[in-house]
Amino acid sequence: MSVMSCVTVILLIDLVCSGQVLWRIKDHVHNIQQAKVKQHLTHATPKKGTIHQPVDHFDRQNDKTLPQTYFVNDVYWQRSDGPVFLYIGGEGPLSKFSVLFGHHVEMAERHGALLVALEHRFYGESINPDGLETDKLRDLSSQQALADLAAFHHYISQRFSLSHRNTWISFGGSYAGALSAWLRGKFPHLIYGAVASSAPVYAVLDFSSYNRVVGHSLTNEAVGGSKKCVAEVKGAFAAVEAALLMGNETEVGKEFGCCETPLKLEDKTELLHSLADVFMGTVQYNEQGVAFSIAELCDIMTNKSDPREEAYDRLVKLVMMYRARENLPCLDVSHEKLFLELNNTTATSSYRQWFYQTCTEFGFYQTCEDDSCPFSRRFTLQSQTELCSRLFNISQDSLLVSIDFTNQYYGGNQPQTQRVLYVNGNIDPWAALSVVWNETMADNDRVIFINGTAHCMDMNSEKSVNKPALHQARKRIEERVTTWLKSAALKI
Repeated sequence: MSVMSCVTVILLIDLVCSGQVLWRIKDHVHNIQQAKVKQHLTHATPKKGTIHQPVDHFDRQNDKTLPQTYFVNDVYWQRSDGPVFLYIGGEGPLSKFSVLFGHHVEMAERHGALLVALEHRFYGESINPDGLETDKLRDLSSQQALADLAAFHHYISQRFSLSHRNTWISFGGSYAGALSAWLRGKFPHLIYGAVASSAPVYAVLDFSSYNRVVGHSLTNEAVGGSKKCVAEVKGAFAAVEAALLMGNETEVGKEFGCCETPLKLEDKTELLHSLADVFMGTVQYNEQGVAFSIAELCDIMTNKSDPREEAYDRLVKLVMMYRARENLPCLDVSHEKLFLELNNTTATSSYRQWFYQTCTEFGFYQTCEDDSCPFSRRFTLQSQTELCSRLFNISQDSLLVSIDFTNQYYGGNQPQTQRVLYVNGNIDPWAALSVVWNETMADNDRVIFINGTAHCMDMNSEKSVNKPALHQARKRIEERVTTWLKSAALKI
């Protein structure tokens, strides 16, 4: 078995997170997968470079630029007319592994493709030299990112003497998956086909369906869930809220290992967010290196071997295990600390930039105000959008206008773009905002829906222990890419 078939790597994982714990889970998954790849990668060194992009592509009088990192792997490239596989960076740092590992890399080897990857503006090393002040963030948008990719296409074409004979296929996951679909839609003369994995192409202010899918996934017996599990989760959260309501903040804070006692209303809400994040992160990244799988989490929440334990006690035990596995000394529940982190204009993390994009383009606020949500009704739309006002002076009304523009500009989840393949897993909460079926489709060649699969799992390198449904999905993805390449060759 080759090294590549032995390694599973998540090349991009993220999107807006409900609380601080989900941010931490996302970073942890990323770090675990990076470490796995490094164990098997000692000599491969792709070319790393920097392209200087206009800060504002749409203002020709503005001559300011920002540095943008990219990677190139030409090991497999058939130089005469081999295709180009473009990996699109999302809301975080771009790694050299983006052109070294993953299903798209395995396909590149088989099809003789040149691998290139571009980091998203304002993330990783591609930060605007003027900083992350609110007035400087106005040049951070998906529209500017697509213009970056178009300029990068021109740059790579010149550097490697490419022509119309070199067919470009784009790949991306999560937000970058949406960018992959939109790039094909807006620049069809540059990108012949696009694979969009776990791509939330439909912007929405109140993303209540996120937690609806989380609750449904926790009942999915195929991945270890059950109706009993969800009932215990609901009971546990009701008990936590009751304890806080009765004034037992000190006791609750100690039992859950909080860094500070949640006395303020917003800190109590932050605690409930953090507890919910353990479940949300487990579902979103199931079996991808997180502290628990859905099966293990549900085993803990439904284990009644000790008749003295209630659902609340099992939740305490679960959080204690989470903190131990994540080496987390305490659970940070300070809402003000969260605000200060998001308001830090010199931070090296990506939280402020991504939150700005949610406030100006996408929404994606994971609320819990209907009966389908298994957590706390305190996760209101108001509690999340108020940060847009505090951080960036953006009102909820203007946010609604921006979200409507995003859907009008790109087509939402009813796109008419040809040669875009939307890939989703049925336990991934973000699939609710992707394209999983479209009544205008003559057939289902534009969608792949994978049973028992979480966020962006199809992007991983092939692995023999993968579920048959995932193996079959990767096979279908490559069949579609192969069809595109043959079609492009015939046109040439």
